[in-house]
Amino acid sequence: MGEYPKTTRITDLKIYPIKSCRGFSIKSSTLTRKGLQYDRCCMFIDAKKVFITIRDKPEMTLIQTAIEHDAEGRGILKVTFPAVIKTEGQDPKPDYDNATTVSVPLEADQDWLDKNAELIEAEIWKYDTDAYAFTSPDVADVVNNYFTAWDPDSQVKLVTKGPTPRQCRGNGDPQYLGRKEFVNFPDVLPVQVANEVSMRELNGRLTQSGAREITIERFRPNIIVDSKNLRAWEEDEWKTLRINPPKTYLGSLSTLTGLNNESVDVDVAARCARCHVPNVDPVTAVPDKKEPWGTLYAYRRVDDGVKYKPCFGMLCCPRNEGPVEVGMEVEIREVMQAAGGKGEHKYVKGF
Repeated sequence: MGEYPKTTRITDLKIYPIKSCRGFSIKSSTLTRKGLQYDRCCMFIDAKKVFITIRDKPEMTLIQTAIEHDAEGRGILKVTFPAVIKTEGQDPKPDYDNATTVSVPLEADQDWLDKNAELIEAEIWKYDTDAYAFTSPDVADVVNNYFTAWDPDSQVKLVTKGPTPRQCRGNGDPQYLGRKEFVNFPDVLPVQVANEVSMRELNGRLTQSGAREITIERFRPNIIVDSKNLRAWEEDEWKTLRINPPKTYLGSLSTLTGLNNESVDVDVAARCARCHVPNVDPVTAVPDKKEPWGTLYAYRRVDDGVKYKPCFGMLCCPRNEGPVEVGMEVEIREVMQAAGGKGEHKYVKGF
């Protein structure tokens, strides 16, 4: 406990505009109460209007995303679908030389939505949330054609979040967090913070067992931190973080009084319990039969709330909003009282 508070640094920021599709690194962003701007603002749904992910459709990770802006600075999502090469007796393969890209506005006005989208109820983990399904043929047909190339029975639509707020669940529920917070399409909480030192420690174990190293992208984090003073897995102990802390005493006072809008305070709400998604190679969409889940399972079942799943990364809720960028300091302000070992974080199932 004596080592805290201490400071680390942001080494990477990642967003994944479409849930379960390929994300990308960014140099800077706005951290909103719902997460990094444009992160998981869209998702795909099936014919029953239920969300789909790489848990069942690993080919989703081959779909590439990018964000551009119009003349007014409003975000435009670019989605690139590779062509699918089918060879008898072999698994389908992506062909990016013949890919198709579609564009959808992420801050469209109501008139555009009325003409190009349909307000529906979509399901995430058995909870309904409203969403706008993009219906214009130049988007809808390309989306469904990609998925039917892998599975002829697919009926898939691209949706973006509707106007009704979607409340955080699990450890983000008000009875645990102490306030109401909302989210777009992440499973339960808006931000995942990951420790690069822990990633290196895991890779050491993987290579020692004869497996290949993997990248942190497998775990789909948003904010990655790294510094010489961090220990592997110490994030298990973290309770509150401050991104871009003030450099002066007066700056600290202004933050306490709410006058400083440059720092962002973040509650570390829970460990991120892992399914087999990290086993899917984001470049090839080929799932490994064992790793890294098998290695993690052997030593990272550390949360009494979810005893049979390993943990990697921390799920967080910002208290306020502000700019974030690679290179910014992150102050680890508070840790759980029972520092070390399992700490006091206890996972609460949100679905």
